[in-house]
Amino acid sequence: MNDAPQTARSRSRLHRTAGLVVALATAGSLACGTAVAAPADQAPSAAEAAGARVPHDPMAAVAQMQPSWNLGNTLDAIPGETSWGNPLTTKALFDRLRSEGFRSVRIPVTWYPHQSDTAPYTIDPVWMNRVKQVVDWALADGLYVEINVHHDSWKWIAAMSTDHDTIVARFNSTWRQIATVFKDEPRTLLMESINEPQFANAADAQKTQYLRELNTSFHDIVRNSGGRNKDRLLVLPSEETNNAQHWLDDLSTTMSSLHDRNLVATVHYYSWYPFSVNIANGTTYDATAQKDLTDGFARVHDTFVAKGIPVYLGEYGLLTSPYSGVVERGEMLKYFEHVNYEARLNGMTSAVWDAANDFLNRGTMQWQVPEMKALIQSSWRTRSGTASTDNVFLPASGPITAQTITLNPNGLWFTGLWQGDRPLIPFLDYTLDGDQLTLTADALTRLAGDRAHGVNANIQVRYSDGVPWQLNIRSYDKPTMANATGTLDELTIPSWFNGSLMANVQSTYADGTAAGPASWTTYQSFDNYRPDYTANTTTVKPDFLKSLKDGAPVTLTFRFWTGDTVTYTVTKSGNTVTGTAS
Repeated sequence: MNDAPQTARSRSRLHRTAGLVVALATAGSLACGTAVAAPADQAPSAAEAAGARVPHDPMAAVAQMQPSWNLGNTLDAIPGETSWGNPLTTKALFDRLRSEGFRSVRIPVTWYPHQSDTAPYTIDPVWMNRVKQVVDWALADGLYVEINVHHDSWKWIAAMSTDHDTIVARFNSTWRQIATVFKDEPRTLLMESINEPQFANAADAQKTQYLRELNTSFHDIVRNSGGRNKDRLLVLPSEETNNAQHWLDDLSTTMSSLHDRNLVATVHYYSWYPFSVNIANGTTYDATAQKDLTDGFARVHDTFVAKGIPVYLGEYGLLTSPYSGVVERGEMLKYFEHVNYEARLNGMTSAVWDAANDFLNRGTMQWQVPEMKALIQSSWRTRSGTASTDNVFLPASGPITAQTITLNPNGLWFTGLWQGDRPLIPFLDYTLDGDQLTLTADALTRLAGDRAHGVNANIQVRYSDGVPWQLNIRSYDKPTMANATGTLDELTIPSWFNGSLMANVQSTYADGTAAGPASWTTYQSFDNYRPDYTANTTTVKPDFLKSLKDGAPVTLTFRFWTGDTVTYTVTKSGNTVTGTAS
């Protein structure tokens, strides 16, 4: 993952349109069966027998990989497959993915825990066989598969500036062994040189040199290893797999120098940093966050796709778990809808990063949130409409008035409001003026029922296509908090949310300067706080508490989506932390 700010650059709509035409034409040709069979001198593999045929055109081949999914935090986990909480991978997992419409999987692999630390850097054959078993299960389902050298990037490859020759020797040995074992796999297996390459204590020019050296060496090793590696699709990353233009240009130069048509460029995308971790008041998927996405994808398109070079968006997601509450649910859905649309528009195949049951529960084989599954699947062919909010907050007492939200049809058209299987009545329950949807006071009063704190009803905004947008009708009173005492490991504040939802937190010392790990903003990452709406507590986490100055009171301003704020004072004294409600 990479969260560095990315420089904007004007985009060429002509190029983007051309890329879309190519993508649509490719999709159409695939539907008509233009994929080619295995070479005459090679018997069809199990993967090819299952229906996967790799077109000669690399653009068409990568288009055929859409959509894609990452087996994250598994074979890349340290030190072993189950170390980061995921179960052992099974064939049933790939069966499920194939049945859900996925056409490729990225299988990240970390090698160094299973490899000797000295020359010849031998990989444990038990580990190699396990990786091959998992790969073969996916291939047998007719899925394209990509494997790589994953967390090795920051565990040892990053030291290239201080131990150049050793790093290069180990990298080359690693890929010689991988290439040899997998050389006879079908061309539905892709190889990626290195995940999110990064180099410590190096200037930009050195980083460019190091990555070019590794990518070139990887290319030469695989191409000269025999079997189907002679024309296998090889995937090369930019620095940190970032879409900043200078790194894209560096990668483009490297690819051009290799004179190989079977190359694929790869980048990752985890959104505009303030939104991705909810810091610096980045609570919403606003115009700035949207522009970061559209500009970045346009740069990738213009540098590669417009020139006939396929692009694999090897990871996309957020820098926080999508269901952690750090990013508000509706804003999260807007982002995932948009990133998939822009990838499709710019002719990129997109692979969602699924780290630890964020999307598909590998134990039950069920999706964690069916709505997210539907949204992602719908995005493979169309857009879905959204709205300015997914929560309509109503006072728990007193008069209820009409409320207006802004619709974002995303090129579709509004077809109505529904509560379950019952349509709401135009003019009686709501009115529509352009993109302004107003729910009448009478309708809201009916939907609110007894106005108990929290969600009273759910209604759907339905559009002409895609996934309906859910509106939660919530009743609330202003939240309150109480005094608390804790340690640097945790401060748990009694909190009565009363139906409200916390948006973010601002923290300042008496002189107005920022208090917390991030000195550049008074709005600290929402990862530092955990509201528990069931237990009625707010936990302030150790990273925040340990960063505070001793004896200096800090004002926390808890901000809620209702517009309410609660002010609270926290003071650190040695290992003790006290909290005082205002």
